[in-house]
Amino acid sequence: MQPGDRVRVERGDVTNEGVLLPSTTRDHLVVKLDGGYNVGVDRDAADVEVLESGARDVDDGADAGGGEASEITFDDDLPTVSLISTGGTIASTVDYRTGAVTAQFDAEDVLRAVPDLAGRANYRGRVVANILSENMEPTIWRELAEAVAEEVAAGADGVVVMHGTDTMQYSASALSFMLDSPVPVVFTGSQRSADRPSSDNVMNAVCAVEAAKADHAETLVCMHASPSDDACALHRGTRVRKNHTSRRDAFETVDAEPLGRIDYEAAAEAGADGDAADAAIEWAREPLPRGRGAVDGADEDADLATATDLDADVELAKFTPGMDPAAWDYLDGKDGVVIEGTGLGHVHTDLIPRIEELVEGGTVVAMTSQCLAGRVCDRVYDTGRDLLDAGVVEAGDTLPGTAKVKLMWALANLSDPAEAMGRDLAGELTEESRPWR
Repeated sequence: MQPGDRVRVERGDVTNEGVLLPSTTRDHLVVKLDGGYNVGVDRDAADVEVLESGARDVDDGADAGGGEASEITFDDDLPTVSLISTGGTIASTVDYRTGAVTAQFDAEDVLRAVPDLAGRANYRGRVVANILSENMEPTIWRELAEAVAEEVAAGADGVVVMHGTDTMQYSASALSFMLDSPVPVVFTGSQRSADRPSSDNVMNAVCAVEAAKADHAETLVCMHASPSDDACALHRGTRVRKNHTSRRDAFETVDAEPLGRIDYEAAAEAGADGDAADAAIEWAREPLPRGRGAVDGADEDADLATATDLDADVELAKFTPGMDPAAWDYLDGKDGVVIEGTGLGHVHTDLIPRIEELVEGGTVVAMTSQCLAGRVCDRVYDTGRDLLDAGVVEAGDTLPGTAKVKLMWALANLSDPAEAMGRDLAGELTEESRPWR
């Protein structure tokens, strides 16, 4: 028997049928069950019968999913959606050569993994990177922003960015600052790969494409709104955070409801009907309109504005009680530092002279809070006032990760980046202390 064979495995009074996968040990058999899950069985204690040799092709990873590819056809009556991939789980399938999940990412691969996308739009596929999202870097953000801009300039009616979930919030923030797109830019991914029965890839992809066809110009993250397959939440790219390691509804808009919600059943039925795509979305707040104005400082009449430079010499430093002040020695000479302080934006009093040295050395130091909701206010307690005197700038209710990306962008593109950290640029900050809306 070989990997790819369909087998029946009996061990005691338990019988399993499925496709044999490669095993990392000689002592165990690994079988992918028809329901999608894998089971490991002690080889010596099992009786194995080969039911079908070569049930899965181990020579061609593209066929590993076992599904038929959907042809890409062009219809003048359909909008054009660009599918840009950076890696991640959403278009991944099982590779029976290795037993692992592998990413397949041109447009044909995406349609093979998610055939429900066929007929909803004309698609263009583009690969910017094929990496695990924890390996995302500012240089790739810039490549991604430039790729999105090129697709929009070439006439795309919307862009869907397929991205690993671990750092999706950072990339969505980066593009929110780097681009002023007249069309939707929608990030999506999946928490669970297509071979699992609980995979969220189909629903997330369908909702993302319909959101990219809709009448707005937001940079969004589109992921499950609940553990059920009922709706996807549409989160503004600068206000979203991954708050669970593995749940399908891991992403949340912090301190507020999502910007919108797209009903999956309505989106699935929308198909080629652009009006139905809008009807499937319920907006909690008014989204940015298609064809909106340009980013800060750019030509207001521009249909598409880009400012893709980033200063990567920025660090996010978290304060914890009892930390060794020497832990911050690596911050010397940095162009920018975002501090994740406690409560209203505090650190130990003994660290304040250290922060003052950074500011005097030319580092922009911005304060955020490690609390999950609320805003920084360093005017309430003595420590906060001392931090302001040391030159710290308040970042309001900007999320710490978003603040890091914002400072990277502000240092590279604005004449007064410190001032910019205290005002809203891309929906990341409420400028008054009132409930988020």
